[in-house]
Amino acid sequence: MTTAATNDAGATRALILALLALACGHMLSTLLRTIPAVSLDLMAADFGIEPQALASLTSVYPFAFAAAQIPVGAAMDRFGVRPVSLSLLAGTVVGAIASGFATGPESFAVGQVLLGVATSGMLMCPMTLAAKQLSAARFGLWSGAILSIGNIGMLLSSSPLAFVVDTYGWRAGFWISALGGVAVALAVFLLVPNQPAEHKDESSPLSQMIEVLRLGLSRPLRGLIALALVSLATSLVLRGLWGGPWLMQVKGLSRVEAGNQLGAFTLAMIAGPLLVGMIDRRIGRRRALVAGTHLAGALLLALMALGAPHYAVSMLLGLPVMPPQYDLVLFVLIGLATSAQPLLFGMSRQLVDAQVAGKALAAINLAFFLGAALMQSITGAVAAFAGLPAVLLFMAAMLGMGALIFFVYTSPRPAIE
Repeated sequence: MTTAATNDAGATRALILALLALACGHMLSTLLRTIPAVSLDLMAADFGIEPQALASLTSVYPFAFAAAQIPVGAAMDRFGVRPVSLSLLAGTVVGAIASGFATGPESFAVGQVLLGVATSGMLMCPMTLAAKQLSAARFGLWSGAILSIGNIGMLLSSSPLAFVVDTYGWRAGFWISALGGVAVALAVFLLVPNQPAEHKDESSPLSQMIEVLRLGLSRPLRGLIALALVSLATSLVLRGLWGGPWLMQVKGLSRVEAGNQLGAFTLAMIAGPLLVGMIDRRIGRRRALVAGTHLAGALLLALMALGAPHYAVSMLLGLPVMPPQYDLVLFVLIGLATSAQPLLFGMSRQLVDAQVAGKALAAINLAFFLGAALMQSITGAVAAFAGLPAVLLFMAAMLGMGALIFFVYTSPRPAIE
């Protein structure tokens, strides 16, 4: 082997290790975001408030997460991936400790805001490094891999977290996450190169935000933004907030049994992006695939809701309530159906000029997490007013509407097929 080949192999290994270290930060982010799914009832009892009220309160996390997207992106351009990542991980440790030591709704909200801001760049950090170092084809492969690695955090917050919560209490989940943040920060410090910043855009974060919003509302991206607002929101809010209460309160499962089902849901969300990516490359009809899978997800969500006591599916089959196995199948199918989300990033790059491709990606990313914040906040009110089946029906309606708007607004652009 020549010296050049040896150097190339070494550089490739170093890049892979750096991406894996940064992707672990995204995994930590998804773990922290989904802790309430298996501990909402205990947290609400500890704070002396209703679970629905606490569910609405936890929406400050994704709102802070969404608000920090553009400033964090600007910071990476100005200072580089490594220092920004280390700063965010330090903030994550502080936010996790603050949440774990919260004594009431107000102090818990402070911890959640800290976590929202600190974890806002955990996906952008590995994505930015990959975009700078890899070809377009390899970037497509690694973007799916980064998302799949990140979703492992939700796997950790299913049965393993349920066991921890049952054994040591809900606060232990945040304390363990703080230790995880220290470990990831050490890995980033050792493995991620300290590359010079690029200073691509010296405008203020406010002006950059305005440009991103203007692009997101433009005719080419309007359909993608409409779907992005409800796509990730549906899977995150179902997995991270309402899946556990649904299984425990409506279906009567124990915390660990509910965690097992949510774990299966998460496995589908891990495998889904890779599977959808293979289907996309094989059939070559991206627009139809994205719309079809999301419409299927909306139908599956509605079927889950209608399996509740005194709802259509259970009544039609003459059962008091559909068994938990029914929900398990639907959770897995929903996880697979909503995994076409990463294709929206690729479509956005096809629909705009190259010089604004970065801002188009930022607009999609912002819509993903702003939509999650809005969905989490609104569904808390829906649950308080009409119950958990209504929450699932509301999310199904929003997902179906987003898919239809996407299909209508992208139809004049056959090039994206």
